Amino acid sequence: MTEIIGNAAAQSAFAAAMHSGALHHAWLFTGPQGVGKASFARLAAMRMLADARRGSTEPRGFAVPAGDPTRALIEAGSHPDFRLLTRLPKDPEKPDQDLARSITIAQVRTLQPLFATTPSMSPRRVVMIDAIDDLERGGSNALLKNLEEPPAGTIFLLVSHAPGRLLPTIRSRCRVLRFEVLTPDEVAVTLQLAQPDLDHDEISALVRASEGAPGRALRYAGLDIASLDEAIARIADEGDRDNGHRLRLAKSLAGKASQPRYEAFLDRVPAFIARAARDRSGARLKTALDAHVAARELSAAAIGLSLDAQATVFELAGILATLRT
Repeated sequence: MTEIIGNAAAQSAFAAAMHSGALHHAWLFTGPQGVGKASFARLAAMRMLADARRGSTEPRGFAVPAGDPTRALIEAGSHPDFRLLTRLPKDPEKPDQDLARSITIAQVRTLQPLFATTPSMSPRRVVMIDAIDDLERGGSNALLKNLEEPPAGTIFLLVSHAPGRLLPTIRSRCRVLRFEVLTPDEVAVTLQLAQPDLDHDEISALVRASEGAPGRALRYAGLDIASLDEAIARIADEGDRDNGHRLRLAKSLAGKASQPRYEAFLDRVPAFIARAARDRSGARLKTALDAHVAARELSAAAIGLSLDAQATVFELAGILATLRT
């Protein structure tokens, strides 16, 4: 993506710092997951490295032309002055399968040989961590040493969905840049740019499901999220005295081919219950809050513990049905 839709204030603040000649060495990009923090970090890294290679700064925006060597190297994953730390596949021979639970201290230590040398293509180097929330404790301590004594010319771009979980010493070394949820129109434009083949009805359904986070919407593309949300709402509104709705939904989401829709269901149920709780009070609010805790815990455990999909859907749907009381 050559541009980031939304969060104009955050983009302007970083651009001003970048053009000031006194760019802080460590940035913490915070905000809800899926609003474009990592996409912007990657684009900003590309812009900084392209400018540094040329020895000049573009006056506007962050886009880098398609033919620029910096862009080509970063897109190929081979730029010597750009390093991305993220969770790796559990099995290196199956990169499309499950990811490790954390970014390890070993990954952080791979930065040390890099920092022992000068940048290769310009005076600048960029290290991006997406997301620093995934960094294991030992890795956080190792990274802190680099933030306290930053290598010359190195800029750290740290993406965080939950900055409150980070070491206070890491937060204190960074300049915080807050990203907010997007408007429905901004989400729609982002979807159109990312997937031009989406039709109007699907874009409308994805915008509603996004809750202002286009990254979430893109994960749902092609999954008929509208019908899934309708099934969730039906069970919550009508209950399910004879278990018929639950059984049909559980069977439809079981099996390997249904895994993406099953994972979307795991996301959607706690979110639906949280929205329902906002309009409740008294005993009905307590019912919704208890249901939200139960649904969130079950959804979080479902993938990590490899729970049976059909049984999990049936149980989650049963939690939804309690909202009718």
